[in-house]
Amino acid sequence: KTMKSLTHCAKATQPGLSASGISLIELLIVVAIILIIAAIAIPNLLRAKIAANEAATVENVRTITTANVIYASTYGVGFAPGLPNFSTPAAATPVSALQAGLPDDVLVAGTKSGYVFTYAALSPDSKGYFNDYTLNADPLNPGVSGMRPFFANEPAVIRVNQTLPATVTDPSL
Repeated sequence: KTMKSLTHCAKATQPGLSASGISLIELLIVVAIILIIAAIAIPNLLRAKIAANEAATVENVRTITTANVIYASTYGVGFAPGLPNFSTPAAATPVSALQAGLPDDVLVAGTKSGYVFTYAALSPDSKGYFNDYTLNADPLNPGVSGMRPFFANEPAVIRVNQTLPATVTDPSL
């Protein structure tokens, strides 16, 4: 064998040198850098998801309050007795006060964007028509899916509380 090939074989078999060119230490450094970047990025992603859920929930509360005004003016029977009254009727069934087809059916089911929507019709008149309602939107998983609970009622003002379920006395957005 030539002198050059003997030198190459000796280098490849020395401890700490690998034939592939990447040592274990280098690989561990790369993994550590990736873990540090992930430790910085993941909390920011979680905060962004919470902010997105809260923004979507505020829009969903607006959607329900607007749907309620449309419901009351279209059917002349006051506000909807419950969220199911906003649902979409079957294909050949016309819309009615029982199934008005206003917001999407996921929202009508009461859970969307990490929030639970609780609707209660209030103050029925002598005909049984509801003149007021309350709508609470509370995080499904507080601190994970959302931080702030929201509230709306007949004037359609959205209110927020930082810790407890929101009520009519809380500040508006």
